[in-house]
Amino acid sequence: MTQLREQMIDAMTVRGFSPRTHQSYLMVVKDLARYYQRPPDQLGEDELQAYFLYLVKERHLSDASCRLYRHAIRFFYLEVLQQASFDVKIQVPKRRQRIPELLQRSEIVRMLNACSNRKHHMLLLTCYGCGLRVSELVKLKLRHIDGERGLLRIDQGKGGKDRYVGLSPTLLKHLRDYWHVEKPVRWLFPNEQHPDEALSISTPQKVFRRAKRQAGITKVGGIHSLRHAYATHQLQAGMAVQQLQYQLGHRSIQSTLRYVHWVFNDRQSDRRGADLIAALGLRDG
Repeated sequence: MTQLREQMIDAMTVRGFSPRTHQSYLMVVKDLARYYQRPPDQLGEDELQAYFLYLVKERHLSDASCRLYRHAIRFFYLEVLQQASFDVKIQVPKRRQRIPELLQRSEIVRMLNACSNRKHHMLLLTCYGCGLRVSELVKLKLRHIDGERGLLRIDQGKGGKDRYVGLSPTLLKHLRDYWHVEKPVRWLFPNEQHPDEALSISTPQKVFRRAKRQAGITKVGGIHSLRHAYATHQLQAGMAVQQLQYQLGHRSIQSTLRYVHWVFNDRQSDRRGADLIAALGLRDG
């Protein structure tokens, strides 16, 4: 398995897969080999189909997890083993269409006010104000802020893509106030124990859960709820769907259209989007 593992790492590396994808795909193939106690290159189509039935019936994996297993196994057989004829139609549960519980602006204010830690407050504010993924949030550096143009650079977001997102004047002011007090050097939100390193994604997740609990909010959802709120509130303010697609870094417009069900008006707005932070009515400092 060692040689196959190295071949798989090489195949993922040349395709520019993220470290997280490396870890996930290797875990999937390792699980498959452990289940049959045989190298995966010795398995047949019937065994693969039986394995996915086991994942659903015995392990009760979600539809999203099953799709991850399917993508990883197809990649292994097609790109690592070079089985061009590999055409196993692996059945996985149908994707469930869930509508996340939308955070209202008043609830976001309550969460922000519950954050006594300035860095944690600014972290949640930036996540909502720019609609960032948590993986993008923790990688922000001071040099990514373009105050003159009112833009924030996102380096290597999901899918290995760079993009710029709009920075509202109010969020930019809060960021400047934060810098004057905290004086971060490299990372916008540095690791407290190791300032030269970025935060792990678990830190913002814990910060969000704690703020939500302290604010008395019981709606289901993690820090990604701030991204959902950003998208919905921008559409309500009149941002064009195509512009929102770019802001969020979505490859497909279909991913962006999920938010339309919350929108009830089509007012036009500035191309950078509405100033969501100003609408919160926060105190300066």
